[in-house]
Amino acid sequence: MRKLGLVGGMGPESTVPYYMGIVYGVQRRLGRDVFPPLTIESVDVFTVLGLCAQGKYDELTDYLLRALDNLTACGCDFAALSANTPHVVFDGLARRASLPLVSIVDAARDGALRRGVRALGLLGTRFTMEGDFFREPFEKAGIRVAAPDAAEREWIQAHIEGELERGAVREETREGFLRIIKKMQAEQGIEAVALGCTELPLLLSDEVTPVPCLDTLRIHVDALVEEILRP
Repeated sequence: MRKLGLVGGMGPESTVPYYMGIVYGVQRRLGRDVFPPLTIESVDVFTVLGLCAQGKYDELTDYLLRALDNLTACGCDFAALSANTPHVVFDGLARRASLPLVSIVDAARDGALRRGVRALGLLGTRFTMEGDFFREPFEKAGIRVAAPDAAEREWIQAHIEGELERGAVREETREGFLRIIKKMQAEQGIEAVALGCTELPLLLSDEVTPVPCLDTLRIHVDALVEEILRP
């Protein structure tokens, strides 16, 4: 098996499902009692969000590159970032990192294509919803991406940063997200919604949303399991 290096801590509430999904995913695939080699380098989600808010993307790249260098020193064969937002600097990281990187955005796009999605609503941090790094790979593949309006994006950002990143799950917040999804379905014709923040599965799933969820965390985990088992 190939050794994965995972940059976690963005935040802990999603790093734990990544770890569990990967180790048990490998075990299910192989059908025997075994866990893969894996190293997690935990960074500070609030540092990541702060650098994004200030537009300090060179500093963000350097910050994440130090984490990737540590994973290289641990003997990892490839690496991944356990969040959507830091993929805003993914291309720069991929050029400078000494490890190959598996993108959550590319994995999610491929998952949407497999499901035949043509109109996708996007929820995530403000930087994910407003940036091009998530939208462009989907639109180049023929998938229209719609985002909430400006006031809704600010509301979503506040509840991700102020609640979900801290492990707080509130029913009134879930209801707020559901109202936004229903509005996007009615006004923008979305067929599915991308959970473009890896903490959003704490609130949202196919069982509660009016359209199917594209869970980027679960899709990314599946892609990482495949890469671990690749000959």
